Amino acid sequence: MIGDNHPRPDVTLYLDREGVIRRAALSVGMPGEGLDEWVGRLWSETVDSSASRILTRMVADARDTGVSALHQVAQRFPSGRSIPIEYTTVLLGAQAGLVAVGRSLQAVTELQSRLVEAQQAMERDYWKLREVETRYRLLFRSSTDAVLLLRANTLSIADLNPVAAAALALPSIRPSTLSGRELLPLLPEDERNLFQSMLAQVAEQGTAPSIIVHLGAGAIAWAVRASLLSSESGAVYLLQLTPAQAVPSPAISGDAPSAALLIERMPDGFVVTDRAGSIQRANRGCLDLIQMPTERSVIHQTLGRWLGRPGADLTVLLANVQRLGTVRLFSTVIHGELGTETDVEISATGNLDADPEYIGVLIRDVGRRLPTPAEPCRLGDRLGVLTGKIGKHALRALVEETVAIVERHYIEEALELTGGNRTATAELLGLSRQSLYVKLNRYGLDHETAKHQDGIVE
Repeated sequence: MIGDNHPRPDVTLYLDREGVIRRAALSVGMPGEGLDEWVGRLWSETVDSSASRILTRMVADARDTGVSALHQVAQRFPSGRSIPIEYTTVLLGAQAGLVAVGRSLQAVTELQSRLVEAQQAMERDYWKLREVETRYRLLFRSSTDAVLLLRANTLSIADLNPVAAAALALPSIRPSTLSGRELLPLLPEDERNLFQSMLAQVAEQGTAPSIIVHLGAGAIAWAVRASLLSSESGAVYLLQLTPAQAVPSPAISGDAPSAALLIERMPDGFVVTDRAGSIQRANRGCLDLIQMPTERSVIHQTLGRWLGRPGADLTVLLANVQRLGTVRLFSTVIHGELGTETDVEISATGNLDADPEYIGVLIRDVGRRLPTPAEPCRLGDRLGVLTGKIGKHALRALVEETVAIVERHYIEEALELTGGNRTATAELLGLSRQSLYVKLNRYGLDHETAKHQDGIVE
C-alpha cells in the first residue's frame, strides 16, 4: 500500500510471476494513453531491447526477495510516446503475483534540459560580455582623448586612460597611483565649486554645458564634459577632457596676431562663417551670448542653431550679404544653450564684394538698450487712428482692422529686411509663398517687391 505521505504512482501494472501484464492503470496526470494493448504481453516487451533486461531482472528480484530496487527505463506507450519512468516491483503473495509501480520523470527531465539550456545561454552571455569588455578596454586605452571614470558617491577616480593620466600628472604624483584618488584635490581651488555644480546638474538633468578646468603641473586648460552611467559597483561619471586651445581659422591671417587679439577682446560677439553659415571662428563675446564653453565646441556648427528662427534668420542674413555685400542692424534673438534669450542686432559683411567665401558677423546685445523717443513708430501712429473710431464701429470691425494694420506692418518690415525677396520674406514670417502673395495683393504691397526684382531669384 502507498501511504498518504507518498506521491501517487503514474503507472500501476499487475503482473503474474513470469512478468506478464494482467492489468494496467494510469493516473489522471497522464491522460490520452490507453494500456489495453499491454494486457497479456510480457512487461519486458513494452520497452526497448536495452531496457528489457532491466525489467526481467526486476521481476526476478521481486520473486526472490519480495521487492526490487528502483530503476529508470524509457517506457514506450501504445501511442508511440517514450517517457522516462522510475519503477519498483513488489511481490504481492506467493501465488498472487507482482505489482510494478512507476513514477514519471518527464517533468524532471524537462527541468534538467532547461537547466542545461540556461547554463549554455549563461556561458554564451559570459563570453559575449568578455568580448565587449576586451573591446572597451582596447578602445579606452588607445583613445587619443582624455577619458576617466569618476565614482559618483566619493568623486574618486575609478579608471582613466593614459591621456587622462598625463593630463592630471603632478610632480608629486605618479600616474600609476592616480586610480583611487579623489579628483577634487587635483583641481585648482577656485574651480572645484564650478566642477561640483556641473556634476550636480548632470545628476539632476542628465546633461550640462562643458566647463573649463586647468589640470597638471602646467595648469593646461581642458574643456570637461560629463555623463552619468550606472554600473554594478554604483553610479559613475564619465568625464571627457578636450584641450581648450583655439582652433586656427582660415579667415584670419596669421600675419596679424594683434588683429586676432583685438577681435578676441571685443565686448560684442564676433563670428566668422563660411558661405553656408558654418562657424569657423568665434570670440569670447559670442561664446558668452550663446553660452558655450569653448571655441572648439562651436566650430563647424551652423550659426542658425542659436538665432531666433533656426534656418530662417540665417538664410535671410546670408542672402542679403551675398546680394548686397553688407548687412546692418539685422534684429533677431539669440537662444543660449542654458535657455536664455537675448535681443541682438547683427551686422555682417563678406571678405569679397561678390560671392564671398567667408562672412564676418558682429552680434551686439541690445536687450537693455532704451528706445529712442524720436524714433518714428508707424505702427503706433496707425493704431492710434483706431481710437477715434470707438463707438462709431462694432468691436468686431475694429478688431479686424487692427489685425490688418498689424499684419501689414510686419509684412512691410519683413520685406524691408529681405530687400523684397518674397521667398525669404515668406520663410521669415512662417508663411507659404502663396499665402504671402495673397496678403501682398490684399494690402497693395506688390510695388514693394517690384522695385527689388532685379537680381533676385524667386
